[in-house]
Amino acid sequence: MTTNNIIVLGAFAAYMIIMIIIGVVYSKSTKNNEDYFLGGRNLGGWTAALSAQASDMSGWLLMGLPGSVYLAGTGEVWIAVGLLIGTILNWYIVSARLRKYTIVAGNSLTIPSFFQNRYRDTKGVIKIVSALIIAVFFTVYTASAFSSGAKLFATLFSDDSNYNSVYLIGLGIAALVILIYTFMGGFKAVCTTDFIQGMLMLVAILAVPIVAYALLTFNDGFASTLVAKGVSSPENYLNFFKNDDGTSVSAVSIISNLAWGLGYFGMPHILIRFMAVKSNSEIKKSRKIAITWVIISLAASCLIGLVARGYLTTQLDAATSETAFIRTIQQLFSGNGIVIFIGGIFLCGILAAIMSTADSQLLVTASAVSEDMYKGVIKKDASEKKALWVGKIAVIIVAVVAFFIALDPNSSIMALVSDAWAGFGSAFGPVVLLALFWKRSNLAGAVSGMAVGALTVIIWDYLPLINGGTIYAATGLYSLIVGFILGLVVNVVVSLVTKKPSKEIVKEFESIKTLEI
Repeated sequence: MTTNNIIVLGAFAAYMIIMIIIGVVYSKSTKNNEDYFLGGRNLGGWTAALSAQASDMSGWLLMGLPGSVYLAGTGEVWIAVGLLIGTILNWYIVSARLRKYTIVAGNSLTIPSFFQNRYRDTKGVIKIVSALIIAVFFTVYTASAFSSGAKLFATLFSDDSNYNSVYLIGLGIAALVILIYTFMGGFKAVCTTDFIQGMLMLVAILAVPIVAYALLTFNDGFASTLVAKGVSSPENYLNFFKNDDGTSVSAVSIISNLAWGLGYFGMPHILIRFMAVKSNSEIKKSRKIAITWVIISLAASCLIGLVARGYLTTQLDAATSETAFIRTIQQLFSGNGIVIFIGGIFLCGILAAIMSTADSQLLVTASAVSEDMYKGVIKKDASEKKALWVGKIAVIIVAVVAFFIALDPNSSIMALVSDAWAGFGSAFGPVVLLALFWKRSNLAGAVSGMAVGALTVIIWDYLPLINGGTIYAATGLYSLIVGFILGLVVNVVVSLVTKKPSKEIVKEFESIKTLEI
């Protein structure tokens, strides 16, 4: 290992030790499930905002999205536009009402328990279906974060001869550190580390492309630097409606990318932050901070891909494009030990993006197993202590399964995130919106819509139904669009043709309008 690698590794070690210490500190104040999974509903505005957005913007923000833009140009930024729209709508439409409704509906600690309490599901059917969906799709989502961490380590500390072995070591380290502080500290530890990671991500994602762009264009225009690096037509590469090869970005592609915004309504690890905010006034503060953070981070992420295309001396292909930000930092911060260490701190920003999402996913999955399946259905009289330990064991199991899913060094971060995002958006998004804003919505509709949404994504993305390929491969249409629409329609239709909600449910629904808590 070179001296430069040792310096960078030192920065990584210092950062990860700090995260573990936070877990140890908060483990002392975690006494029950509400503390472990919801932090006692005591999040402040800044922590809630940055925790929600840092847990949302995983390794794909600094690896997957820049890689897509690097290869194809600004025609790929429609995903960012869709995510920005989704973030704004989620904070303004869902956040405050969800927080109040979950308090009134039996002080619900998880999204599945909110569904159960909202619809008075005495048999726990919707809890079980929700928990299973969470366990399946969050395991895939967690795998994407682990894979991001492994690719980071392999890109930094390996060469062609030992890439796979270093990838495996990096995968183990990333999984272990995330597991330790999530296991010990629970929600408060996760939110505190997410706040730190969100700030670090913001600094890294802003500073690196701005400095690289300034150096790149000091003597030449940006378009000429792109031509020098093999971009035949900069006007196409920098056109929102053109691909790098001059072809037009299809309407299906734009619609599919914008549809990423629909996923926000069904993301448990983001929705849980809304539930944990301590007051309505803090929600108002949080939404402004969160939206500002998202605008800056998404714009900077796209800029990273564009700048890297002209700045990097080594050109990347489809297999390596997701390392564009890593390689930009390496090239930018080379020289003496201090400069390399600063580069190592910026590389920790990528590690922060990875860890801030994986820890939240592990925690929500654990809450689904502990609070919703074990205590909610299997053993309703379980003690708080025993249920808490079941949740912690679930954290370990999910991490292990995600580890094995991420073992393939060639796995695509963007593809893994895309599948999980579509699954949650289709299964939970329509249910959340209708549960919050349509009093006629009932249990049968919610369960049916949820199942149809999840199954649509699985069928669309995984089953070889058209000439040996998937429907997605044949159409190019993102499964989230189809799954969300079908889930919504089925929920509405089934609700209308089945029994109306009870007067008790309707009264509780109406009370949310005037409630001030």
